Amino acid sequence: MKRAGRSRRAKVVFDEGTWFAVPLRSGGFAAGVVARTTPRGGVVLAYFFRRLWDRPPSLDEVKGLMPQAAIRVMQVGDLGLVDGTWPVIGRDLDWHRDEWPSPRFIRRDDLSRRAWIVQYSDRDPNVVESETPTSYDTKLEDDGLYGAGAAEIVLTKLLS
Repeated sequence: MKRAGRSRRAKVVFDEGTWFAVPLRSGGFAAGVVARTTPRGGVVLAYFFRRLWDRPPSLDEVKGLMPQAAIRVMQVGDLGLVDGTWPVIGRDLDWHRDEWPSPRFIRRDDLSRRAWIVQYSDRDPNVVESETPTSYDTKLEDDGLYGAGAAEIVLTKLLS
């Protein structure tokens, strides 16, 4: 499931297990890894980590990070990867898909105070596999698709 980005800078290829850096609005970089991609591109499921770097980290610096250390798992648009504003660090050849699950998310309706657990397809993070009613107070990552800029803002707030 490789995605070749169209960019003036260079052709960017990323797949599951590809590490990348996200520039933060306050300076520095966060690290992320692609856990799932959509077959046609456009959306990736990515894990993001707490450590703040003053430069994009090397593959050796990030490939030991594990999913349990992630501060956020989000579905994000792949524009930052495609246009090169999120530098690709490299692909970890020892990355194992089954260790990086596609998590369940929670979708809340604030007006009715109702909520649903949302599970996306393991093959396509853009396809809802199931929605199950749950308690409004369930503790899961919020469901939603973040554009590159919105993801940068979320990560900046988490790491500031």
